[in-house]
Amino acid sequence: MRATKRTILLNPGPATTTDSVKLAQVVPDICPREREFGLLMANVCEELTRLAADPDRYTAVLFGGSGTAAVESILSSVVDDGTVVIINNGAYGRRMCEIADAYGLRYFEVKSPPDEMIDLEALETVIRNNDKISHLAIVHHETTTGLLNDIHAVGALCKLHGIDMIVDAMSSFAAVPIDMQQMNISYLASSSNKNLQGMPGVSFVIAEKRKLELTQHLRRRNYYLNLYDQYAYFVKHLQMRFTPPVQTLYALKQAIEELKQEGIPGRYGRYVESWETLIRGITRLGLSFIVPESLHSKIVTAIVEPDCSGYDFEAMHDYFYSHNIMIYPGKLDGLKTFRIANMGDIRSEDIEHFVGLLEAYLRSIGFNKGEGDDGRAEY
Repeated sequence: MRATKRTILLNPGPATTTDSVKLAQVVPDICPREREFGLLMANVCEELTRLAADPDRYTAVLFGGSGTAAVESILSSVVDDGTVVIINNGAYGRRMCEIADAYGLRYFEVKSPPDEMIDLEALETVIRNNDKISHLAIVHHETTTGLLNDIHAVGALCKLHGIDMIVDAMSSFAAVPIDMQQMNISYLASSSNKNLQGMPGVSFVIAEKRKLELTQHLRRRNYYLNLYDQYAYFVKHLQMRFTPPVQTLYALKQAIEELKQEGIPGRYGRYVESWETLIRGITRLGLSFIVPESLHSKIVTAIVEPDCSGYDFEAMHDYFYSHNIMIYPGKLDGLKTFRIANMGDIRSEDIEHFVGLLEAYLRSIGFNKGEGDDGRAEY
């Protein structure tokens, strides 16, 4: 097998991929309307569904597009005349509010700190005081900080009040175990290029079939992203309505096979090991992170920027880029951070390499180690 140049992506997706996933895209040209390719997509749909739900009761609906396309598809397709509660404790919760604004949806924004557990009592008060709430939307893993929201507890609350829960599982799916039935998730959105370790370009919705079929008579707010229409067309024709990202789907099929070999517990265990290596390293260097370990995804970490006159994120980014490592800026309002992800085809040795280079960079700008204790910063 031909090896390709390996880049260590420590940004929160797309993730570093294996050579075998990259090379899976090198296939003979095929018309995507052929039955052979339809069967490939059907297999991908079933395997994706099986990772989080029973394929007899739930189904995956594929779209060509980034993960936001799947989130937008759900919000614009399934919320009719009711009100959707949107949990906003980071940039991606806020994005769902922006989508709701764009489609003129009735929604109630519940803001929550980006480093704390959601206040379930306050959330239930909101639900009790608004009798037209039909849906609740939440981000499972908020990659703004690395916070892992307790969707099991929120799902139980939704079940109690007859609310359909929508989950953005973009960067938790295929690493953090999810059981849609047990967690009372009606609609889940994710994409090919994060913990699945595939290539970017495919997003998908996993939906409870019964509830999805009930949306067929709702007023259409969209066209390309209509969830029921995409689902129904595939059931009838074994095709997407519009041209799919053909090669990316071959890569996704290979990525799913590699996930099945590693197993979700094995993949998450590898991520956790890398995260522990990261936290030991940055703590030793005097840096701090935002979310406490008990609430942390162990997948993406928001690190407080060093308090040093010589520090500049773009300069640090360029330093790591020159060493074939990609890092990402923060997204928190009011606190300067950068983010390090340990998803993808990386190991703890890669994180150790990153920490060694970070130490050299901090020394070069004159950063002196802070006192710190557990490495956590208060937000």
